Amino acid sequence: MPAYLVEDARKVTTKRLAEMKAQGKKIAMLTSYDYTTATIVDAAGVDIILVGDSASNVMAGNMTTLPITLDQMIYHARSVARGVKRALVVCDMPFGTYQVDATSAVRNAIRIMQESGSDAVKLEGGSEIIDAVRRILEAGIPVCGHLGLTPQSICKFGTYAVRAKEEAEAEKLVSDALLLEEAGCFAIVLEKIPAALTQRVVEAVKIPVIGIGAGPSDGQVLVVDDMLGKNKGFSPKFLRRYADLHTIMTDAIGQFVSDVKSGDFPNPDTESY
Repeated sequence: MPAYLVEDARKVTTKRLAEMKAQGKKIAMLTSYDYTTATIVDAAGVDIILVGDSASNVMAGNMTTLPITLDQMIYHARSVARGVKRALVVCDMPFGTYQVDATSAVRNAIRIMQESGSDAVKLEGGSEIIDAVRRILEAGIPVCGHLGLTPQSICKFGTYAVRAKEEAEAEKLVSDALLLEEAGCFAIVLEKIPAALTQRVVEAVKIPVIGIGAGPSDGQVLVVDDMLGKNKGFSPKFLRRYADLHTIMTDAIGQFVSDVKSGDFPNPDTESY
């Protein structure tokens, strides 16, 4: 692993993340949904790999995260965990697996941990799902919270616009963050909220706060396919593209097609077969 990318090649744990916040060290988080991508993301020095329910969009082509099932999330998480040596692997609990009651939430979280090899789970919401959070934590499973724009509630919101711009929703968000910290969550993801509100949360809680479209915080998370430029049709304001894999892949595949049709591939002078 390149020394210039990571200071410490040891396995990242929830304890180390707390130490990073205390020391003012930023936390890098990306999604992964398959073994090959996870090995690259891990080797590049990312601290947390999120097996996001965004796999519903990125891998399956669904319009929302709602259709993805527990079995599908376990499949993706197991593939990712097999390729990771350093990063903390966090698996999203999909829609419907923790909102019904705390008992089923614990059962589903245990399945994720047993069958996927993940290090932790992530749940969306605050006071509404706090009983499930507490029960999962009591079972010995680390939990990451998620507040602000919660994609599993998109049918209720009706839009992916910035959340908590009004004071009432902002106050509830801060209250929920404190509630999640008190319950024992090791970190909180804040999605698409005003930067000033993110700063309030960062200062209010001692656990790491990781933002996406929420301004500066203790860390940042992006969808790996978005930041690598594989999807040209998705361009939110907060996204920074670090590559243009859509063009690179299209050109490479187009060249392969051309070579096959022209008879240039395979070539006995350059390939052995």
